[in-house]
This record gives sequence, structure tokens and C-alpha cells, in this order.
Amino acid sequence: MSLKPKVEAIIYAAETPITLDQIVALVKDSAEISEGTQLRSQVLLAIGELKAEYAVDAHGIEIRELAGGYRMSTKPEQHELVRSFAKSLKPPIRLSLPALETLAVIAYKQPVTIPEISEIRGVDSSGVIATLLDRKLITTSGRKDVIGRPILYKTTKEFLLRFGLKDVNELPSMEEFEKLVAESFQGDLLPPETSEAETTTNSTSTKEESVEAEKTA
Repeated sequence: MSLKPKVEAIIYAAETPITLDQIVALVKDSAEISEGTQLRSQVLLAIGELKAEYAVDAHGIEIRELAGGYRMSTKPEQHELVRSFAKSLKPPIRLSLPALETLAVIAYKQPVTIPEISEIRGVDSSGVIATLLDRKLITTSGRKDVIGRPILYKTTKEFLLRFGLKDVNELPSMEEFEKLVAESFQGDLLPPETSEAETTTNSTSTKEESVEAEKTA
């Protein structure tokens, strides 16, 4: 693969302006050029060619040099259109760690019931199911043909979109999925909530400590 597609992919993926040195370091191992100065020149050349290609009217985006680095951005004439699109987007999904764990179990064991999920996780999972349903990451899938006929759950199209999957057959290994979850929801995790039981326990412990202190005094 030539150098230019690699540089293009790096600039596209960068959330903040990426510097020339950062790009050189990223392509160094896969580049056919080993000499540092020459590689730096070739990367600069590739960036220049990409900037020229995106500058034509056929593209709605461009590569701009900002804050000492490079970044892809929409062209000024497309700002109003993109602004309207951004307003139509759904707010970012925020999930707790228990919800993410439950989502992982459903993804790999679907269709699956709440008792089965709870058994795998070792804790009651009924509470987070409502959250996942509300976020449209899971949906019902009928009832299991056993005593009580518990509801079955499976992932949705929204789940596939969120993780960039064609279908559930493209799910990676569990280890890779955990990494994918961490990256996808990074910064979107809800702070851990203290359960009522934990609050009661902590409160009781504090009272006991206070009484013990008074006795000692």
C-alpha cells in the first residue's frame, strides 16, 4: 500500500489536529522508506497531494492545517448544511458499567432471558435491561418455551450501528469486544451509583462507629 492512503486514513481518524511528527511515527514501521528525513519529506508530499485533491469543488471536506497539525473539516460553504444535520443527531449514549456488561452478555448469548443474564453476571440484571431498552440497543425477541415463559432479549440495528457491525456474525472475540466497548463508550460512562443497600450499610457502620467512640470516651 502506498503512503498517501495511510496518511489520509490517519488524518481522517484524528479527533484533534495531528502533527507531522505523529504521522511519521505512525507510518514508520509500515513504510518502505527507513531514512527519517526522506520519510518526513514523503509524508509532507502526501499531505500536499491530499490537500490539493480535497480542494476541488467535487469534495465537501478539506484538509486544513490547524494548531500545528492537520485535520479534516467541512468546507465553509457546507457549514450550514452540516450544522442542520448535527442538530438532528441523537444525544450521545451514556451507559453504566453494569449496563455495558449486560449488553455484552446479550450480544453473545442472544436471544437470552434476564435470569440467564443474571446467572452469568452473578448479580440481578433486571434493572439495567430497562436502560438498554430505552437506548434501543436491545429489544424483545418473544418468550422462552419454559415454565414462566420469560421474555427473550436480543440486540438491535442501533447496536450494530453503534459498533460498526454488518451483523452479529461479525462480533469479535469477547476480549476484542470488551476493548471495543471501552473505546466506543469512552467518556460516556455514567458515574457509579451507590445502591440503597450500600448506603444503608455505610450509614449503619457510621452509627456503630459513633456509638463505639462515645463508649470509649
